[in-house]
Amino acid sequence: MSRPLLTLVAALALLAAVPAATAADIKPAAAAPKPAKRYTIEQFMATVNIGGASFSADESRILFHSNETGIFNVYAMPAAGGKPVQLTHSKTDSHYAVSFFPADDRFLYTRDQAGNELNHLYVRELDGSEKDLTPGEKLKAQFRGWSGDDTAFYVATNERDARFFDLYRIDAKTYARTLVFKNEAGWQVSDISRDGRWLALGKVNTTADADVHLADLKSGEIKHITRHQGLAQYASQDFDPESRELLMTTNDGGEFTRVIAYDLASGKTREVEKADWDVAYTAFSKDGRHRVTGINADASIALRLYRDGKPVALPQLPGGEVRGVSFSRSGKRMAFYVNGDRSPSNLFVAEVGANAAPKQLTQSLSKDIDPAELVDAAVVRFRSFDGMVVPSILMLPKEASAGHKVPAIVWVHGGPGGQTMRGYSALMQYFVNNGYAVLGINNRGSSGYGKSFFTADDGKHGREPLWDCIEAKTFLASTGVIDPERIGIVGGSYGGYMVLSAMAFRPEAFKVGIDIFGVANWIRTLESIPPYWESQRLALYQEVGDPVKDRERLMATSPLFHAGEIRKPLMVIQGANDPRVIKPESDDIVAAVKKNGVPVDYLVFDDEGHGFSKKKNTLEANRRMVEFLDKYLKPGVGQAVK
Repeated sequence: MSRPLLTLVAALALLAAVPAATAADIKPAAAAPKPAKRYTIEQFMATVNIGGASFSADESRILFHSNETGIFNVYAMPAAGGKPVQLTHSKTDSHYAVSFFPADDRFLYTRDQAGNELNHLYVRELDGSEKDLTPGEKLKAQFRGWSGDDTAFYVATNERDARFFDLYRIDAKTYARTLVFKNEAGWQVSDISRDGRWLALGKVNTTADADVHLADLKSGEIKHITRHQGLAQYASQDFDPESRELLMTTNDGGEFTRVIAYDLASGKTREVEKADWDVAYTAFSKDGRHRVTGINADASIALRLYRDGKPVALPQLPGGEVRGVSFSRSGKRMAFYVNGDRSPSNLFVAEVGANAAPKQLTQSLSKDIDPAELVDAAVVRFRSFDGMVVPSILMLPKEASAGHKVPAIVWVHGGPGGQTMRGYSALMQYFVNNGYAVLGINNRGSSGYGKSFFTADDGKHGREPLWDCIEAKTFLASTGVIDPERIGIVGGSYGGYMVLSAMAFRPEAFKVGIDIFGVANWIRTLESIPPYWESQRLALYQEVGDPVKDRERLMATSPLFHAGEIRKPLMVIQGANDPRVIKPESDDIVAAVKKNGVPVDYLVFDDEGHGFSKKKNTLEANRRMVEFLDKYLKPGVGQAVK
């Protein structure tokens, strides 16, 4: 789809104007600096991943999940500090914390079955027993929030029709369930007002164009409230505490999303907040006095906090940026995470309005790892083949220098439309710690850099976005610290597709490739997407291709049909239960490439889906990836692979 030239030029100007490192800014040392201390994969995996934050009824504890046991389980941590108490004890499927109940110590959590993404919602009763609130086969359930008076909560499930999510209200005492909204038109069920009358519904037109409709649950009327011309993204964010306004984000009329408010009574809109980047989200606290906004500022999330409509300074903490703010129901306490390039997320709690420093509740980094031995990431930019500016995240080993050039990998994120951001990544740090530079490329089509950049890959997969990755090699070579003969490409999901595309369509470009649950055959993937993706199926067809109407083009851009061109070592990683990129995708590409006499390392995990939920599997995959790179990308070896 064509885009107005002036809009595209404006987007490029915006990107080019942002200060960031280029190859010229990277000054290589003449001699090799001292390399970092090497750590084992076991030491890296001893780091704990945590998430979620919900205050207990008396606000003395915080509910969260942690993979300290090897998979995610639910814990409660004293808000004043202390030892976390493990509340679920699964050894098979990961459990993720959702929320404490408002009036007692029951709590909600969710899990699927071996990575199949068919999550159910569960309650842990006061006596320790478990109750599945969404029983049934082949259904997916989503928690949608508490009612304004805390007497009930909302759940969306696709049990009636596998394609669509209906909304139910569940009584917090009896668990009696009431159908609130029957979804028969492929709506994306979004926010519910505090008074229970209004429901925001999303309508995806394309991946770059979406509308919001407003359902009056009292009258049954559904009203389109975001009529617009041209491409524009509208997304519901939150109703105000008085149920008078709906806050939305939109990029209508501009490159970046901003916050607007829609008056439920008059239908008028007003501007609330904007930035020079995309506003990712905004939400009110339960007491209504606070609002938190997250801004996707050049691959980092910058938070803004408001109290009674006025800006409030966030705590300034060393080692990273504040993320994931949650308030207690009274608004007196605030929980949040701090994450940095060299520091995984740690949970903090602060007394709102107090002068006391926030209290750190967790220490996630492995005690064996000195953060000084890890590296910071840099935001860099390079111009691609057609002059488009491509933002990326670069991590260099400590020993990289003009006299000691290191091998590198181009890391391609998932999507289409994902983004590589700054922040802690055990895998990236493990690569770098083993001597590999990592360039996390945000090729055209990535989110976070404006509407025109986001839509620049539409209908061009396997071509222009891939060519950005090829140009990344030129950028890496220009730094003066990368060996241009030893560059590989690695990616997951859509990034895995990009890896296979590079190996098949530009076989001369990279020495090795690692495909992590990536698409090999677009026709099969698009035909086998889960039924609950129905609301965005046509948008995905427009972005990538229709498996019927665009069959010829999809065959031309699917690596499986060109696997005979793959001549460089390939590693493929797959979860057997993946519902998005099914296992036959990887089976077929592996079989086809092996016919070429090319080294192929195939790693399948029987208890995983589209990603990793178990430490033992993550450890094995990461270890095997580095072993593969060491074999084919280290000095003297990569050059021998023709």
